[in-house]
Amino acid sequence: MADPMTQSGQISSSLNASSTKESTYSVMELVYWRDPKKSAVAFGMSLLVLLSLAIFSIISVLSYLLFALLCVTITFRIYKAVIQAVQKSGAGHPFKGLMEQDLTVQPETFRKNVDVFLTYVNRAVKQIKHLLLVEDLVDSLKVISA
Repeated sequence: MADPMTQSGQISSSLNASSTKESTYSVMELVYWRDPKKSAVAFGMSLLVLLSLAIFSIISVLSYLLFALLCVTITFRIYKAVIQAVQKSGAGHPFKGLMEQDLTVQPETFRKNVDVFLTYVNRAVKQIKHLLLVEDLVDSLKVISA
């Protein structure tokens, strides 16, 4: 008899692999402009965010983006409630599918990502130590001249 934890780990890893492939495919669809409407929206929003970041701080840009998202979702929820009241339908909450999704981070995924991040941090600390403590005079002078 197979261990249920091993089976669930295999299933979740195959689901993660398929979702990664799907998300990569979706990104490639946007990059290659296979659906011009979606690509134009993505390009326009990215350009708007980059221009906003050039002018405003990241905190204000992030707060205004979240505020705009909140306004859109509240408006959509009120619109759906009015439509349901007029048509006397019992469709329920418009974001029910999104609210039922599990967004918890699995410990294995977290540990893996922390290990990768730790590798980058250690590499950066080693490079900073190399430059600031003048292990190699030429490299440290390059930093000053840059």
